[in-house]
Amino acid sequence: MTPLQRYIAEEIATDHVDGLLSRREALRRLALLGIGGTAASALIAACADKRPAATAPSPAAPAPGPKPGLPPGMDAAVPTEAMTWAGPRGQLQGAWAAAPQPRGAVLVIHENKGLNDWVRSVAGRLAGAGYSALAIDLLSEEGGTATFSDPAAATAALSKVDPERFIADLRSGLDELVRRTPDRKLAVVGFCFGGGLVWRLLAAGEPRLAAAVPFYGPGADGADFAGSKNAAVLGFYAAKDDRVNASEPQMRAALDQAGLVFDLVTEPDADHAFFNDSGQRYNPAAAADAWKRLRDWFARHLA
Repeated sequence: MTPLQRYIAEEIATDHVDGLLSRREALRRLALLGIGGTAASALIAACADKRPAATAPSPAAPAPGPKPGLPPGMDAAVPTEAMTWAGPRGQLQGAWAAAPQPRGAVLVIHENKGLNDWVRSVAGRLAGAGYSALAIDLLSEEGGTATFSDPAAATAALSKVDPERFIADLRSGLDELVRRTPDRKLAVVGFCFGGGLVWRLLAAGEPRLAAAVPFYGPGADGADFAGSKNAAVLGFYAAKDDRVNASEPQMRAALDQAGLVFDLVTEPDADHAFFNDSGQRYNPAAAADAWKRLRDWFARHLA
């Protein structure tokens, strides 16, 4: 497996360990990734050994989408509209939210579930805060996230994509932001799987970025961020997310070596995906703190 494939597989296994997925559903989702029963059981056991029981959240009923209203401290959202543009391998899809008087422009990278309503809401909230936002659909070549009736199948499809294609599509998303918001500085924000892609985009070298905000994303192995020397990086981690936190020291060292401006924040009493108010690990206090820090960071480095 590639590092991204393993990350997705471990996330499914950890969701089961934490009581968020039944064993049957976890095995089904791992099978969609091409992992057989024996290997899946071994992976689940390994994740259980690494996951202290005290950190596991209480099981909760799955939420169908973003909760009514806004989480504490969030800005009123601007409506998003579907859009397409010419990418490096064909048409790319996304959701666009235009700030009335943009102070900057932000590319939003979704979790491993693809471009869903929650990701669109994040783009809308960014536009409400004054930053025009484009939420890209990294399953565009497969027809778009909306073509998958099973969210687990969308996750599996993402796991099979060459990461270099993701980087090319993200660069194209930045091109589109430049076209739509000329003379504005650019930023990228990503969550979970998308947070990992923020690290990979920085490692690939992207001098156009003035700011980058990876939320609880797995670090890029052997990362060298010298090619993204203009990016001020605000990284978020969760105190209970040992799996992702393991790469924080390497990311910190790489940022320091490249001479980038950065701040890596660990939210106390929070777990993986704490910012997603449609999910079962949502933490309102941590989400509100992260949003305030993100706004302050953008005001300093992007506006």
